[in-house]
Amino acid sequence: MGKSTTITHFFKRKNLNDSEATTSDATLPTTNADIPIPGNIEIPIPENVDIHIPENVDIPIQENPHPKFQKIDTSLLERDPGLRQQIWDYHVNQRDEIRRAYHNYGVFQPTLSAYKKSGPEKHRRSFQDTWYNLFPKWLEYSPTKDAAFCLPCFLFHKPSGNPGKNAFTVDGFRSWKKVRNGTRCAFLSHEGKDFNSSHRVAEQRMDDLMNQPQHIDKVLNKQCHTEIANNRLQLKVSIDVVRVLALQGIAFRGRDESSTSVNRGNFLEILDVVASYDKKVAEVIAKAPKNATYTSPQIQKEILHVFSMKVMNAIREEIGDAKFCIIVDEAHIQNIRGQGYDGASNMRGESNGLQALISHDCPYAYYIHCFAHRLQLALVAASKAVIPVGKFFDRLAFIINIVGASCKRNEQLKLAQDAEFAYLIDIDELETGRGLNQKCTLQRAGDTRWSSHFRSISSLIKIFSPTCEVLLKIIKEGSTSSRQVEADTAYETLTSFEFVFILHLMKKTMELSDKLCQVLQCQTQDILTAMRLVSSTKELIQTFRDDKWDDLLTNVISFCELRSIDVPDMTARYVDRRGLARHQQNDFTIEHHYRVDIFCAAIDSQLQELNHRFNEHAVELLVLSSALDPYQARQSFRINDICLLVTKFYPQDFTEHEKEVLETELRHFEHNVVRNPEFESLSNISELCQWLVRTRKSIAYQLVFRVVILVLTLPVSTATTERAFSAMNIVKTRLRNKMEDDFLTDSMLLYIEREITQSFSTDSIIDDFSNVKTRRLLFSLKKAL
Repeated sequence: MGKSTTITHFFKRKNLNDSEATTSDATLPTTNADIPIPGNIEIPIPENVDIHIPENVDIPIQENPHPKFQKIDTSLLERDPGLRQQIWDYHVNQRDEIRRAYHNYGVFQPTLSAYKKSGPEKHRRSFQDTWYNLFPKWLEYSPTKDAAFCLPCFLFHKPSGNPGKNAFTVDGFRSWKKVRNGTRCAFLSHEGKDFNSSHRVAEQRMDDLMNQPQHIDKVLNKQCHTEIANNRLQLKVSIDVVRVLALQGIAFRGRDESSTSVNRGNFLEILDVVASYDKKVAEVIAKAPKNATYTSPQIQKEILHVFSMKVMNAIREEIGDAKFCIIVDEAHIQNIRGQGYDGASNMRGESNGLQALISHDCPYAYYIHCFAHRLQLALVAASKAVIPVGKFFDRLAFIINIVGASCKRNEQLKLAQDAEFAYLIDIDELETGRGLNQKCTLQRAGDTRWSSHFRSISSLIKIFSPTCEVLLKIIKEGSTSSRQVEADTAYETLTSFEFVFILHLMKKTMELSDKLCQVLQCQTQDILTAMRLVSSTKELIQTFRDDKWDDLLTNVISFCELRSIDVPDMTARYVDRRGLARHQQNDFTIEHHYRVDIFCAAIDSQLQELNHRFNEHAVELLVLSSALDPYQARQSFRINDICLLVTKFYPQDFTEHEKEVLETELRHFEHNVVRNPEFESLSNISELCQWLVRTRKSIAYQLVFRVVILVLTLPVSTATTERAFSAMNIVKTRLRNKMEDDFLTDSMLLYIEREITQSFSTDSIIDDFSNVKTRRLLFSLKKAL
């Protein structure tokens, strides 16, 4: 029988003689359990050898001993506990900054419509969001791992190799049957019964980290209250200057910020102006340490980022758990109940657009096309559908470009207007007075500028004769023959009957729809009011088509005769000039051509486009929502439609019990609210919502009020968003086109949300700024230990 190898063989000293070895063997432990194993010594153990390790021995996980120092953007840290990088994987000098960032973010507690179930088939369990209320300070949930985590333990506990030690930090806890198990609840056991438990120690360390006056470097270097006040005053000036520059949308830095520079940039120059009016400020800035002036470009960006984070937190707090129709940073996508875009294919695409991506994750985020863009697209599409109208807009742009090509021609246009005003006043056809007879220029039309076509047409009609005078002058005195030819072509087009006819036709149709276009661009507009505005606009256009042909033709003929423009014989046979006269079989008059082929065709094209894009009956959601409109409710309060609206479109926002109770609540609502005399004064659903809150009926009829809020959430127009994006041209100018993305984002957010930015006190900004990371100066007025 061969000699067997035991674990004691690995602990023998190789240099001992036989006698010493024999003595040593006699005193060695005889079982593996009796072997003391130091916690900080790695023991090589051969394979297939079973070794028993006591439970009270903590073996650390092997980690990277020297993580590399890398620049980290704390705003991009992973929030999901199951995906985020462990604290101990960061460089030792960065860990406190990462901890502060996670502390400022708070616990990650996503609320999902349904959580993953696990466990036996007959007793499957899942995480419950009600546990957030029981353990609000530390409990986190990872949707990717379907596990619970602890934020303080993640921040301060080193990963351990023992089974179960990393349940709330690395691996995640998912034994849901052990939760809410009386005194044996796993979450209560994790917290511990005494103050020396690992969890409570981690909580204390987290509090100590955020309490900078208790840090050892601050305790050893206590500063008096006067010095702390001076530090806050020094930082306060920098914060106020940053706020002013951000709200005005102007640059911070200069090309040369040295002390000898004539222009050191807006930030430093304004700082000097403030200091010149306050001796105390000047003294504090002058005596500030050279390594802690808090005026560097990096400090400016950090202050701006603190403002930005507070603005986003204010927006999130204002929204809270309410349903919304736009995505707000870090808001839960499950709460989206509406999305609206301007019609771009990459936004509204049903396959790969943003609409499809959001609808995939949240099917109740219903897509509503921007009503203001719908109106614009309808009119543009109508102009292209009728060939003469499409050619008219091309020729209109050609004429305006020639007349307004230079300052000289604009001046000639103004002189021509002066001459026309003088002539009309002499023949007593023009009244005089203050504010009357204002000179104007030709307005250019743009496809991206709403109502610009209407303004362009109106300006040409107003100064039609001066425009002709300018063209005639260019024909006679043009510097080159090509410009004379262009002016002659423009003059022939401008003085043709067909151009004048379409000019007046489009002015009238756009005049009827311009009011709707302007109203739809308002910041506050509910979807039902918008639908009624569309209906009234379509009725006016239809009335103009049926009854106003004679009036339009009379006005056009009168306009032409006054300006010596040839008017064709309307009873003569119309001959197509496009080379199709030989094949023309139908004999119809010129009047028939203008009325049917241009007048009716253009208006019918617009009406068809409006009916197609704004068909109320084609959008079931809007039809059912109209039951809540006060005007419709006074006619007939459709309870069945409201119940169908909740059941079909908003099932996730109501429980089965609430759906059953809703019908009864609606009947009480009809009897006590709809029949209320004050209800008759309400004109739209937005006023209804405000009235319910003001009269506190929103508390008595909570389910009905919830339906009203959901309907109001549907977006009507993205005009406000476009105004926000237009601020880009103000903040990011040609001289600031190299701004970093984060700096640009923060600047844009402050510039757009001006009211929120101005509401923050400077002291609150100082406190948040000092908590982001360790500062060289102490800004807290709390007493040190």
